[in-house]
Amino acid sequence: MKAEEFDKIFDDNEKDIIEYLDLSTIRRPNLEPKRINIDFPTWMVKKLDKEAQHIGVSRQAIIKTWLADKIMQIEHHKVTV
Repeated sequence: MKAEEFDKIFDDNEKDIIEYLDLSTIRRPNLEPKRINIDFPTWMVKKLDKEAQHIGVSRQAIIKTWLADKIMQIEHHKVTV
């Protein structure tokens, strides 16, 4: 399919264009996972596990959520200062 034809289908809202896309090559810039290793003291792991179990998520999920929240707070603080 030529780009002009694809653009026309998109612009005219004729039909869903998703069937014309190769989704196997999609990337989410800056969201690709990168594995790191972090050592935590035992007491901290126990507290993380307790809180994760309390809200029904994995340890990894709670760590990622809390870190993302903290990073957003820091970024927001930089913008407002």
